[in-house]
Amino acid sequence: MKKEIRVEILTIGDEILYGQITDTNSQWIGEKMSAAGFRVIRKTTVGDGEDIILQAFEEAEKRADIVLITGGLGPTADDLTKPMLCRYFNGKLVLHEDALSSLEEMFRRRGFELTERNKQQAYLPDNCTYIPNPVGTAAGMWFEKDGKVFMSMPGVPHEMKYMMEHTVIPKLISVFNPPVIYHHLIRTCGIGESWLADTIKEWEEQLPDNMKLAYLPGLGEVRLRITAFGDKRESLVEEVEEQSQKLLPLIQKWVYGYNSDSLARAVGRLLLDEKKTVGIAESCTGGYVSYLVTSEPGSSAYFNGSVVAYSNEIKETVLGVQRETLIRFGAVSEQAAAEMAEGARKALKTDYGMSATGIAGPGGGTAGKPVGLVWIAISNGAHTITKKLNLSKERDTNIRYTAIALLNLFHQTLTENGWQSQ
Repeated sequence: MKKEIRVEILTIGDEILYGQITDTNSQWIGEKMSAAGFRVIRKTTVGDGEDIILQAFEEAEKRADIVLITGGLGPTADDLTKPMLCRYFNGKLVLHEDALSSLEEMFRRRGFELTERNKQQAYLPDNCTYIPNPVGTAAGMWFEKDGKVFMSMPGVPHEMKYMMEHTVIPKLISVFNPPVIYHHLIRTCGIGESWLADTIKEWEEQLPDNMKLAYLPGLGEVRLRITAFGDKRESLVEEVEEQSQKLLPLIQKWVYGYNSDSLARAVGRLLLDEKKTVGIAESCTGGYVSYLVTSEPGSSAYFNGSVVAYSNEIKETVLGVQRETLIRFGAVSEQAAAEMAEGARKALKTDYGMSATGIAGPGGGTAGKPVGLVWIAISNGAHTITKKLNLSKERDTNIRYTAIALLNLFHQTLTENGWQSQ
């Protein structure tokens, strides 16, 4: 197999360390580089300081074959990446005519004057390869040293992405000819990471040497990532598919999708296949379940609408929850959730109804009904299925987990024909 090509991602800027800007660049770069066959081994973030930047360059060079740098290329005094690269590679800043022409054209097109400060963007180290930036003012800089590559790009996400996709990745592939890395994600919900690991232990132990399994836990779900390494993508896809077919019988009841699938998308596919519709009644989730469902293109084919029923009055008058139910059992109860699901189905004229009612927190709980108590339900008119959740004291987590649990209950019931047990 071809040699592994190691990559380090280096982001520069105090604003990232202060938490004023979220570093989305590294996640995107990691995904794209992996898809291109490169192995990202480290992500480092440093602030705007000369010594710390130079130290980061030196350490990254020891670890990686490719160092991808973002940030610190602006025209102001705190942007140090360019002068530090110049110093690290023993170059000097000179006016680059192609970079200047690109700047002049961009400012002319936008109707702005090219100031002396902006003109500084056209000064580049004399020993770098100029990488154009058609969508911004900061040029890219490519350095080579002892078979290793340093590539400096703007921190502005859309500028970096354009440069990576159109120039940097194709150039890196041409220079390094990396091996193929193929990822396949199997998405599960309703089973914890440790239980899942115990369930598939024997399968995992027999994986071939060129494959690795990773557990990627999230809120209410665990993604299994099978990664295969080799020289030919087609053969890797076949090998991974073969292993997946051995795995699925062990975990099928928890699997809802693959790769970029979401639970909402999986639910939508089921409804489309059945040519059925769904309506939703939400209390503690405040419309979040409906947001997830309608985030999927084409959801209007199966989603009729929702009722966000925070008050008991709306639960009664719109969803038809019995007053006696609310008095005797309360709004956060199995009985109320069941009537809300059936009420949503009737009010919204759908085949299925879903509901969620609970105490999201941080206040509002009692000894009998603490914060984090949630009831969810689904109804098809003939049967209603309910489930109790005991969640956390953190409001946002409770809202998001409830939505996932409700969609998962619906998905599992339909795929396993769970109505028959009612």
